[in-house]
Amino acid sequence: MSDTIERVVVHLVSAPVPGGLADATRKVESIGFTIVRIFTANGVEGIGVTYHEVGGEATKTLIDKAIAPRLIGRDPFDTEVLWQEFFGYLRGVGRKGLTFGALSAVDIALWDIKGKTLNLPLYKLFGGGRTSVPVYASGGWTSYSDEQLVDEAQMMVDRGYSKVKVKVGVEAGTNPRRDVIRVKKLREALGPDVALLLDANNCWDAATGARFANRVAEYDPLLIEEPVFADDIPGLARFKRSTDIPLGTGEHEYTRFGVRDLLLADAVDIVQADGTRAGGFTEMLKIAALTQAWNVGFAPHAMENIHLHLVAAAPNGLFLERLLLFEEVTSRVFADAPVPIDGQMHIPDLPGLGLNLDLDYVLANDEGTA
Repeated sequence: MSDTIERVVVHLVSAPVPGGLADATRKVESIGFTIVRIFTANGVEGIGVTYHEVGGEATKTLIDKAIAPRLIGRDPFDTEVLWQEFFGYLRGVGRKGLTFGALSAVDIALWDIKGKTLNLPLYKLFGGGRTSVPVYASGGWTSYSDEQLVDEAQMMVDRGYSKVKVKVGVEAGTNPRRDVIRVKKLREALGPDVALLLDANNCWDAATGARFANRVAEYDPLLIEEPVFADDIPGLARFKRSTDIPLGTGEHEYTRFGVRDLLLADAVDIVQADGTRAGGFTEMLKIAALTQAWNVGFAPHAMENIHLHLVAAAPNGLFLERLLLFEEVTSRVFADAPVPIDGQMHIPDLPGLGLNLDLDYVLANDEGTA
């Protein structure tokens, strides 16, 4: 079964976002994927992804120039060895951010090779037994009018979702009273049986977030996500002590060490680390284990087709997030990627990730070939 890595190719694919969509702290101008393809001497191809929104060109350059040359000739099954080597090699150019996006995409591709070589889907390699996982729809931008917000949430429910997530933090987080009104309108429109998740995208301090949480508690949100700046772990802990609404955070943490610090500070109820940023599957398996040790929920951020296998294997895996904004580009980049059915994502009965690239589209739209 011995094999070696022979070639690494990186593609950049993105799409503009029309309409000036914004959350509390950021206007979204484009979305997309940095796609890594790793080929072995035995003819196996693994694919991995991270984001291509801001800085994808730098991510590609880092992989092409610093990571790929050191992969050639190596055993793709040595994921732990390779992860630790790159963790040390790249330590001076980023312990978070784009560096870890690059490492994550490479690691995911290596695990895809493992699954394909063994003819097993990754959730089986991870020890999982579930073949489907709940998924929620995510959208509801702060740039929407109240009517647009309610209409989109109702559309989510009409598409079979029983859980929906919307943004709070209108007017750049300066008007929490308006947010309370918007949440009230959502609950009245959707009724009591739809789970409502709220995402503040880092916009408040702990006191403001706590006041908001106390005002919306009567509308029974399933969680409030990132009410405080993601790096303000003491602030997250103060917020968590102020309310019994579960606190979700972690999408902007990197590695098991970042998640460890959240857990030690009692600053999270539902860990939302993103495997395409936090270190790939090699690191996310450790993060999932930490969440089990602390008896908190595990619900990775976005990238539902990547995280499907992880959540299926984690006993405390709660659900996946499907960003409506990514639906079109995802359907173009991947051929026959699974889509939610009645609020469930079903794992393809295929080896590895179970994903195949639409190479005609990827190659025709590759921004990294210029």
